[in-house]
Amino acid sequence: MASPKQLPKTAQIRLVSSHDEVYEPCDDSFALVDALLADRTNLLEHHPAFCMEIGCGSGYVITSLALILGVEGNGVNYIATDINPHAVKVTHETMEAHGVNAELIMTDIASGLEKRLAGLVDVMVVNPPYVPTPEDEVGSEGITSSWAGGENGRSVIDRILLVADTLLSEKGWLYMVTLQANNPSEICHEMRKKGYASKIVVQRSTEEESLLIIKFWRDLDIEINGQSTSGFMGSLLSQIPMLSYLSGNNSENKC
Repeated sequence: MASPKQLPKTAQIRLVSSHDEVYEPCDDSFALVDALLADRTNLLEHHPAFCMEIGCGSGYVITSLALILGVEGNGVNYIATDINPHAVKVTHETMEAHGVNAELIMTDIASGLEKRLAGLVDVMVVNPPYVPTPEDEVGSEGITSSWAGGENGRSVIDRILLVADTLLSEKGWLYMVTLQANNPSEICHEMRKKGYASKIVVQRSTEEESLLIIKFWRDLDIEINGQSTSGFMGSLLSQIPMLSYLSGNNSENKC
């Protein structure tokens, strides 16, 4: 096992395990990790005790988070879930290859973990199934479960947000991948009703999709289910059109 000082800052693609039924790191995965890198200073100052990924897939993101926190994150507990048993196995192999580890659980989002983890998660990362698909594809077996998001790509996202509200600690942060088609401004509006502020950490356009990585955190200044959000929504909406002008292509980060 490599010493902490020798650990890379993010997971190395050559060390990421794979399986035909597991989603491989792609533009959305890279964008989420780039958001974590961009926020690294804040993450280190945040001193998370418990980090979680919902839908770990290949393990690229949870492994990268552990590496980003690095030696400064000693003592952090990591947990990752996936409904796909092959993904749980692949994530274990990826983390082991990088000299980091997490508790890995095969479950749908966080089913069976709500009581145990309620109010404990300081950092949650999610690259959800966000692609708009017929509802009957949601929850399919194998790799389809990694992208099938139902109507507007929101079926699984909305379920995850409910779980996140239960599991996040008072200082909890959620980093989530969204697609422009998911109506991210509405997502932020709904989370604001629950007392969460939000900001776009990374926005990226690819040939196929326009991605936003949104960070959510509890804001005590927000009046839950009360305060007008018109100013906030205008601010968020003013950011979203920028997607068409941004490119996230990277010669090393291609699918």
